[in-house]
Amino acid sequence: MKEDKVLCILKELIRDSKQSDREVAKAIGTSQPTVTRNRRLLNRYVRSYTIIPEFSKIGYEILALTFAKARNYNKEEVKKKIDLAKKWVCDHSNVIFASDGEGLGKDVVMLSLHRNYSKYADFMREYAIDFSDFIVDIQSFIVSLNTGIILKPLDMTYLGDDIQPFT
Repeated sequence: MKEDKVLCILKELIRDSKQSDREVAKAIGTSQPTVTRNRRLLNRYVRSYTIIPEFSKIGYEILALTFAKARNYNKEEVKKKIDLAKKWVCDHSNVIFASDGEGLGKDVVMLSLHRNYSKYADFMREYAIDFSDFIVDIQSFIVSLNTGIILKPLDMTYLGDDIQPFT
C-alpha cells in the first residue's frame, strides 16, 4: 500500500513538481501529512527537481543529437577514455545527456543545447579535436528551436501518465 501512495505522489510531481504537498494530497485523495511523510521515500526514484524552460526563449537556438563511434581499445584504455569523456561532458554545461548506446552504427550519444550555429560549430570542433584519438566517426542531427516544427516539446510531464507500479 505504501508503494501505491509513493507511486501516486511521484506521478503527480512528474505532472507538476511545483505543487505543494497539500495540492498533491488533494489530487490523489489523501492527507497532506501522508504526502509529506511519503515524499522522503521518493528520493530513491528522483534524480532531481528542476524546471524545463522554453529553451528558445532563454537564448538557445539549437538542440543537437550527436552520435559517435568509438575506436576499439583494450579495457584499461577504454576506462581512461571514459573518465576523460565524463570530465569533458561535465565541463560543458550545455550537454544535458551523454551515454554509451547502440544504433545507427554508433555507440555514443550526446544531447546538447547551443545558443547559435556558430557556438554549435565551435563545440563540435572542440569535441572532434579533444576525442580525435578515441572517436572514429561523428554525426549530428540538429534541431532549430526557433523555426523547427516541434511536434511534442521536450518535457517530462507526459511520463506522469506512463509510470507503472514499481517492480
